[in-house]
Amino acid sequence: MQKKEKKLLKKPINGTKFTIAISSAKGGVGKSTFAINFASALSLLGKKVGVLDADVFGPSLSKLMGIKEKPVIADNKQIEPINKFNLQCMSMGFLVDENTPMIWRGPMVISAIKTLTEKVNWHDLDFIIVDMPPGTGDTQLTFAQDIKIDGAIIISTPQELALADVKRGIQMFDRTEIPIIGLVDNMSSFSADGKTYNIFGKDGVEKAAKEFNKKFLGQIPLDIDLRKSADEGQPLVNKNKDHSISKIFLDLAKKITEGFQ
Repeated sequence: MQKKEKKLLKKPINGTKFTIAISSAKGGVGKSTFAINFASALSLLGKKVGVLDADVFGPSLSKLMGIKEKPVIADNKQIEPINKFNLQCMSMGFLVDENTPMIWRGPMVISAIKTLTEKVNWHDLDFIIVDMPPGTGDTQLTFAQDIKIDGAIIISTPQELALADVKRGIQMFDRTEIPIIGLVDNMSSFSADGKTYNIFGKDGVEKAAKEFNKKFLGQIPLDIDLRKSADEGQPLVNKNKDHSISKIFLDLAKKITEGFQ
């Protein structure tokens, strides 16, 4: 008789309890801004939270969190995350000059991801939020095959061009048996002068959620304050928890944490 193939044992990231990936497979849909504000919302709910920027080629955490210092590396080669706004943060952008292009082949990317997930001294986190890069390549496969991911939140704008890639991302998570928490319709609409404009189309993300039998988590409209806070290097949720957009993130965080007890 042929022996059944054993499943690979995926390891959690040391020092963390739950790992949530923020993904899309499409660039430019607001994953990173979502990640830091979602992490800040979890922190305001009393959770110990870390943010891991897994985009080796285009790290953005330094800018989004206003972090300019380099992390401390101990004698045992363990890297201390940088604490900012009550979040433990780590990014390849902390380790290299911000203007240095990362011209790396696959094995170097995998090595970088191993460093970020195995050699960072995360301190007793309830949640680590992983900001995934676009695509379905080496970074995603390394996480999917080697690291225990407890759930993925899929971010997309509602237009068909973005959703074409997002649908590939959904199938990647399904094939690698990573549970999808749900889909978020980001930049869903823009309001001005008493009118609402659906710049990127309407209801596309909700339709995609139904198509793949996933939960639709809601909409986040375009808002200039969210953009400004990102450029200033501070999550809007941390800057103004009573802002209408911050309340959306806090409601999302409350709903999602109910499934992680």
